[in-house]
Amino acid sequence: MFRPASAIFAAALAALVVSPSGVDARVERGMGLANKKGTAVHEPRPLLATLVQTHTDERLVLDETSPTSERFSALLADRVTGERHTFDPRLLDLLRALARKYPASRIELVSGYRSPKLNEMMRKKGRHVASHSQHSLGHAVDFRIVPAGADRGLDPRVLEKEIRDLGWDGGVGTYPLSSDWFVHADVGKNRRWGG
Repeated sequence: MFRPASAIFAAALAALVVSPSGVDARVERGMGLANKKGTAVHEPRPLLATLVQTHTDERLVLDETSPTSERFSALLADRVTGERHTFDPRLLDLLRALARKYPASRIELVSGYRSPKLNEMMRKKGRHVASHSQHSLGHAVDFRIVPAGADRGLDPRVLEKEIRDLGWDGGVGTYPLSSDWFVHADVGKNRRWGG
């Protein structure tokens, strides 16, 4: 005579025999173990910096391959309208080059893409904003670099020199006031200014 309770007990006992704990141990991916083809799993790339969108506090890892161009452009979307524009890849390359000089720093992104609406609004409020801004083309980013362990960003004039030392051929503006402590970099003509 077959009893259902006996069958359940037998199945539970078989599970304990197959795996003494009753549960197989999980091995997480990326632990440096060999995969099925016998090659080692690659370790994650080292962090260069953290990108921080100052208006939303959104944060992204900056390493040799992240973020993608699309993700970078999304991070720098217009803060009023939400519009996005593809950014020139040289800007992300510049941030990576600077981050290599300041490992584990925080790069605070002050301004990225500006829709014509936001650009005009800022211009009318008396901000130092060009009517045909490089920001409206996805060709400019305003930022500051806060080194690991520091409370304040690097002096924008120091960053300007470092940007030029990297061979940057576009525009660089410095804003060294306590209310505007950042540097502007764009891929337009080679020029410089202070705000």
